[in-house]
Amino acid sequence: MAKPFASSADLDEKRQTFEVLADGVYALTAEGDPNVGAIEGEDFLVCFEALATPVAARAWLARLREHTDKPIRYLVLSHYHAVRVLGASAFDADVILTHERTRELIAERGEADWASEYGRMPRLFAEPSSIPGLTWPTATFTDRFTIDLGGDRGDLVLRYCGRGHTEGDIVAWLPKHRILFTGDLVEAQAALYTGDAFHHDWATTTLDNVAAFGAEALVGGRGAVARGRDACDAAVAQTRGFLDVMRREVGAVHERGGTLKDAFEAAHDALAPKFGQWPIFEHCLPFDVARLWEEYDGVERPTVWTAERDREVWERLQE
Repeated sequence: MAKPFASSADLDEKRQTFEVLADGVYALTAEGDPNVGAIEGEDFLVCFEALATPVAARAWLARLREHTDKPIRYLVLSHYHAVRVLGASAFDADVILTHERTRELIAERGEADWASEYGRMPRLFAEPSSIPGLTWPTATFTDRFTIDLGGDRGDLVLRYCGRGHTEGDIVAWLPKHRILFTGDLVEAQAALYTGDAFHHDWATTTLDNVAAFGAEALVGGRGAVARGRDACDAAVAQTRGFLDVMRREVGAVHERGGTLKDAFEAAHDALAPKFGQWPIFEHCLPFDVARLWEEYDGVERPTVWTAERDREVWERLQE
């Protein structure tokens, strides 16, 4: 029996966990669904990630409003993927902030990504008709952007750590509390999606830069909040380990002249014992291997995923 396409059959609601990580620092996780967060300034809020639709975002904001009624000054988006950005209109933020490459990626492939992700993960798109259109940043940066939170709250530092999950991923760092929001550059006990990735940069220099923060609490793109230095280091190591196994297995098949299907099967066999029961593993791996394969073919930038290409790759590797 053929596997259901991507996450199209995953229709069960996930249990959400709202956590207060420090005074005025919040996270919402949901059993492997995309994580979101918020940081209080003296008289404003910074929200991190926007979810897939305004309806989904409003449910998160209702939870947040049980703790603070401060206006949202900044909405920070870690990267361009639809499930992270299309709910932005619900925040009514003064500034929507991304890396400059994220703006370019939205222009280049935002419409295709919207259709692709809706097809792959329909459950995440609560009332898709509520989406007014593509989300565009109103401000961008290239390396570092610092937000003074006011009073004695310190700074929130947004950093570009290098190419990884996409060309434009950023992290949000709270030095005072040593809390790091990584977006999908790190996952904590959740499988990686790497279909738009730069695997070799990500597994080496980019994760080195992430690890160098020395976080004591880490909110990844999916999965539970990592608490304590050891758990944070383990989340980074798990992410690197997933990438390294893929690079080893797919690279070996490519070098000996095998096929993409051979590479997928080798990667699946090697990863499944450790990662196979984690959220979205079966969903992600065909797209992950297809992107890594083209890197070994010398394709520098990821081929745009469309709804049609999604189905073609899935069927080719699951047959």
